[in-house]
Amino acid sequence: MQTRPKRQQTQHTQGAVPVDSGRTPAERQGGKRRFARHYLEMVAAMVVGMLVLGAVTRGVLALAGTELSASRQPELASLEMAFDTSVGMAVWMRGRGHGWASTLEMCGAMFVPALALFPLLWLDVIAGDSMIALEHLVMLPLMFLVMVRRRNEYGC
Repeated sequence: MQTRPKRQQTQHTQGAVPVDSGRTPAERQGGKRRFARHYLEMVAAMVVGMLVLGAVTRGVLALAGTELSASRQPELASLEMAFDTSVGMAVWMRGRGHGWASTLEMCGAMFVPALALFPLLWLDVIAGDSMIALEHLVMLPLMFLVMVRRRNEYGC
């Protein structure tokens, strides 16, 4: 039975982050590039999900004689956008071989900003028209943090 060699890690002192001595600087740099590329690909998958599923949703609603308005129904519009981005990313992530745990975690990062912003909306701290823009401002760094949490999976 053949076993894979384990990566050697240096001993670390209390509070220090272990250093992966099994990788060269070029390998670490390549991992950072893969991480950045993966992040940009995730953003592109989000955009595709929003455009495709958003168009389908609006088309179906138009056929039913109604519409979804971000100013009149900001909660529904916000959840619809989070769903659309999640589907786009989930399809892309599963196609790339990511497991369900990391895929669902990333999809959760699409919904958390909406749920966090709803109380501010209900208290009239933020306007319905700005809800989706604010959601995106929170969503993108949150997605980055989820990726950092699983950086070995995402390229580093």
